[in-house]
Amino acid sequence: MAGFHEVRFPLRVALGASGGPVRRTDIVNLSNGRESRNQRWRDSRRSYEAGSGVKSFTDLYAVLEFFEARGGQLYGFRFRDPVDWKSCGPGQAISASDQQIGVGDGATSAFFLTKTYADAAGGWERRITKPVAGTVVLSVGGVAKAATSFAVDTTTGIVTFAAGQVPTAGQIVRAGFEFDVAVRFDTDRIEINLAHFDAGRIPAIPLTEVLA
Repeated sequence: MAGFHEVRFPLRVALGASGGPVRRTDIVNLSNGRESRNQRWRDSRRSYEAGSGVKSFTDLYAVLEFFEARGGQLYGFRFRDPVDWKSCGPGQAISASDQQIGVGDGATSAFFLTKTYADAAGGWERRITKPVAGTVVLSVGGVAKAATSFAVDTTTGIVTFAAGQVPTAGQIVRAGFEFDVAVRFDTDRIEINLAHFDAGRIPAIPLTEVLA
């Protein structure tokens, strides 16, 4: 991903942020009173407001330094979503069976990490491009694989099986992992408000997801 720094936004501040997925839907009201709906974006795009996460003067300076190091909106970076940051649900432990990422054919050795959001009526598959190093676990055909049997590109979310470990035809490949969201600042200005000498706040720190 061009224009991207593989560093994470200060975690302490991120945990106090608000935000989540954004979608774009066109709704046309018809003459008979009904409506027509059309999905403009195939994938959702996350948006966050991190200003609420600044709790101390130390937090304030950490954001200021991070903003300057990214050149404002110039470079993207990693951000940990305060709610959705792993392959399983909140309060659950990551396992190698969490998410199906593919089916073997005896030849394909590389698979994209994905996370599926679904219920009985529908679902959506999200590509994970920023897995956290050291957290990815895999299983093939229900059997957990050793960490030495595959490699993970933490900048793209592609896992590649080593020679001799390629899944055979029909074997289901599943994965568990932690991940960050690729974002950038959605402003070129950070406004600092110093309440008094040792405390302050940044009213707005807008962040928007950068899709690969």
